Amino acid sequence: MAGTFLYLSLLPSTSAETRFPEDAWNGVPVFPPGGLPDGEVAFVEKDGARHMAAWYGAPTARYRHGILGDAIEAGTLHVALRDGRQFSLTLPQSEVFEDRTPRLIDLDGDGQFEIVTIRSLKTAGGSVAVFGIRDGNLVELASTVPIGRSNRWLNIAGIADYAGRGTSQIAYVETPHIGGTLYFVEKRGSKLVPVASMRGFSNHEIGSREQNLSADIFWSGGERPDLAVPSDSLRTLRVVGFRDGDLQELDQKALPAKVVTRSMSPAEKHKTCARFQLENGDQFNLCAPGHTPD
Repeated sequence: MAGTFLYLSLLPSTSAETRFPEDAWNGVPVFPPGGLPDGEVAFVEKDGARHMAAWYGAPTARYRHGILGDAIEAGTLHVALRDGRQFSLTLPQSEVFEDRTPRLIDLDGDGQFEIVTIRSLKTAGGSVAVFGIRDGNLVELASTVPIGRSNRWLNIAGIADYAGRGTSQIAYVETPHIGGTLYFVEKRGSKLVPVASMRGFSNHEIGSREQNLSADIFWSGGERPDLAVPSDSLRTLRVVGFRDGDLQELDQKALPAKVVTRSMSPAEKHKTCARFQLENGDQFNLCAPGHTPD
């Protein structure tokens, strides 16, 4: 719950090292100012223009888990708006963002974009933490309860209205390296409330920088997406979705090798197919029944 596990300090972001470059609003590639060596900037785009950006900064080695390939994590979350305003939020020494790139999404459809992150506590492990700009400040809005042990991590698998509730659910795999469980939670007030869960998943391999191993897909048609996530061996793609209010496994596809990343296909924009890169160098196209990759 917001405020339960974290003391937040709001810091002005005026130094040249963390100011967001003006050219980036026009599509110029940019390294996150003051950011992680392998971090990226997330954008909100509307009508072909960028309006909001978020990235991690203040690289730190204070949490030596190294699940993403090195012991460097982030201590600060930065947000910039097109109108020139910029916000920063710095975690206490007992916590880090164990993540590479924040996610920007309007979780509840109110027109305000939230920032979805993976935050880890030195003594209690990972949690999903949601932040937003409210009353001119960057603040924590909600979070899941941390896993409960140091060096236990989770990885976000997708964010969409999977359950057909009119708001988005955050899907994540808790402990993807040791019998991972796929959870769906949604923001209700200041809480991230569990909606459903299912065991036997993974969407990350230890030491890899690649976190994007899952895909939204309209498996059975309809107006809301389902979710394709690798099994805990990374050698099967499992398609899950909500039917009659319950989370169900809709299908699974065995693979000749482990999933290592997603790769974009022309059909991605329609979410009828998703393309995955495999460890043996092959590509695997997962397509909803009746569809083929473009």
